[in-house]
Amino acid sequence: QTHVVEVTQAARECRPFYMSIKTNMLMDAAAIPNAGVEFYLGGNVSIAANWQYSWWKSDKTHWYWRTYGGDLAIRYWLGKQSRIKPLTGHHLGIYGQTMTYDFEVGHKGLLADKWGWVAGLEYGYSLPVARRLNIDFTLGVGYHSGEFKEYLPIDGHYVWQATKRRQYIGPTKLEVSLVWLIGCGNYNKDKGGKK
Repeated sequence: QTHVVEVTQAARECRPFYMSIKTNMLMDAAAIPNAGVEFYLGGNVSIAANWQYSWWKSDKTHWYWRTYGGDLAIRYWLGKQSRIKPLTGHHLGIYGQTMTYDFEVGHKGLLADKWGWVAGLEYGYSLPVARRLNIDFTLGVGYHSGEFKEYLPIDGHYVWQATKRRQYIGPTKLEVSLVWLIGCGNYNKDKGGKK
């Protein structure tokens, strides 16, 4: 009987581990499937990575929607909520992005067939909504550099018009992500977790 009690107690105890899997619902709404992961490293620091990929087209209407790429961020969590449980509350971070794209609807297309890049700073807040779910709101501002081509769809061909370079400073990242919390101890106690 003593042995059974010890085994049961050991089963209940586990080493805390905090990670999450997420999807940016804004990209999902724009028909760009995406997924991300985030790992808590300790000391209020986490690392997050995201990837997106879409390739939709319709030759009949000359409608193309192609993009793929990803980003990597290092985040510092702050505030009372993050001290109670990691990956919750306010966070600040630095991030880098890279992607290509091809957008064309009807009369004009924009093609970036070479990788463009972004580097910037972000702020966000991860709001608990269920025992194992958060919604993360993140806005990033940074510097974007990349080359793109303008083209016209004419008689079944895509006619190049100009090659331009984009140099931009401003908002470059916007996330409203559904976050699934994974790991021992990684749940929201006031949202249906253990008391």
